[in-house]
Amino acid sequence: MVVRISEERFADVPDFDYEPKYVDVGELRMAYVETGGSGGDGGDEETFLCLHGEPTWSFLYREMMSTLAERGRVVVPDLIGCGRSDRYEDRDAYSLEMHYDALETFVEELDLTNVTLVCQDWGGVLGLPLAVHRPERFARLVPMNTGVPDGTQEMSDRWHEFAEMVATADDLDIGRLVRNGCYRDLSAEVVDAYRAPFPDERYMAAARTFPGLVPTSPDDPGAELMAETQERLGEWEKPAFVLFGREDPITSHDRDPLRHHIPTATEQPDVWIDEAAHFLQEDAGEEIAERIVEFVDRT
Repeated sequence: MVVRISEERFADVPDFDYEPKYVDVGELRMAYVETGGSGGDGGDEETFLCLHGEPTWSFLYREMMSTLAERGRVVVPDLIGCGRSDRYEDRDAYSLEMHYDALETFVEELDLTNVTLVCQDWGGVLGLPLAVHRPERFARLVPMNTGVPDGTQEMSDRWHEFAEMVATADDLDIGRLVRNGCYRDLSAEVVDAYRAPFPDERYMAAARTFPGLVPTSPDDPGAELMAETQERLGEWEKPAFVLFGREDPITSHDRDPLRHHIPTATEQPDVWIDEAAHFLQEDAGEEIAERIVEFVDRT
């Protein structure tokens, strides 16, 4: 069954006065917000595609959007099951392939080109494969606190504990998950904004299933796509700028291997974002946006 979230849930979200738009991606609607750009359909326009991870939504990028918009068009979707996007109530309806196909359809329907991909967490797990499989649409990569899990990687005990908790907790508090993944304190209003898309259990299937969709064996669904992505990233010739939060206990160990795997990444400054944890957009959004604009300008 498909569930649609009420817009009333977002009435009190602070500092995010963007009108939601929607794209049909099969039987579901994917929501997005955008700002900046010329408003035309020119293929040469700089476009920032900003992809969030689990269990957040486009609100995560609010402190970055105005700075990026000074340089080009900024498009920020909500992954299926997140934010204002439609969702399946049945957990079994979710798969890595389903999320990937929905994102690919979204990019094609909007005909996004000359894209700088800004991606974090699951935004990278889905966005990096799309970029390397559709390179004609993508100009640059900015992977942040993410990786390309093909089933051969080791997952930490902490990750396994997190995955088990998300899947089975009786009362999953999305706001607390996000707050705990940040270096700095979040206001109560911001924490509630992350709770807004999840009024009750019917709406939480995507949040519950994301960790379990990570391939932990080469035989898992999605592992082949990730392995192909690893191979193609190793041949990537366009600019790439790897930006990780120094205080992220989940992905910080993935930073150097990813930076040295993408051939062009070491051509860019060797930068850590200090005082930033997993949700580095919350911890240092303005700094990150400025660094990304500088990256675009020099490439």
